[in-house]
Amino acid sequence: MIDSQPQTVPSMPEPERKPYPLRALVAFVVIILLLPLILFLSAGTWDWPMAWLYYALYTISGLGSRLIAHFTQPDLLRERGHSLEAEDAKPWDKWLMLIVGLLGPLALLVIAGLDHRNGWSPDVSSTVQWSSAVLVAAGLCLSVWAFLSNRFFSGTVRIQTERNHTVVDRGPYALIRHPGYTGGIVTYMATPLLLGTLWALIP
Repeated sequence: MIDSQPQTVPSMPEPERKPYPLRALVAFVVIILLLPLILFLSAGTWDWPMAWLYYALYTISGLGSRLIAHFTQPDLLRERGHSLEAEDAKPWDKWLMLIVGLLGPLALLVIAGLDHRNGWSPDVSSTVQWSSAVLVAAGLCLSVWAFLSNRFFSGTVRIQTERNHTVVDRGPYALIRHPGYTGGIVTYMATPLLLGTLWALIP
């Protein structure tokens, strides 16, 4: 006799949901809110309109993207918060994350502020500065779009098998293979010119 009962297919177990770590929250606040203030401290003045423009673009994109992700894909924020603790995260990738995410931007902002204070660079025209502001905004928008389109947008490069990692081909990933990196590079290269400094192009 044939069993007519429907067969159930066992589902994949859901990965353990870890709470968002306090350390990652503090690091986010430092990087998003406090790091750009280095500009004003190294420049020795708060009267720097283009620095305020950069601060606004940087902060709005950072806070806005995380706020949207909090409601649309909170598991992504948890993954990023624990990315450095992952067993398959490469040591070199952790150091690269520190350099690219903190030390590089810190050096850029300190040099830009000191340049603004001491006048090391020749004058950068307002046309170049505003054109660079458009590039910074475009780069940030591309990075945010990539972040919100990719639920596997981890802080380190690894295959997230516990989250059923698949290749992302929607949003900007349909056009560019690495839109997050592309947006970051555009932003990083255009920021010194937005701020009117040539020396900050070095780091």
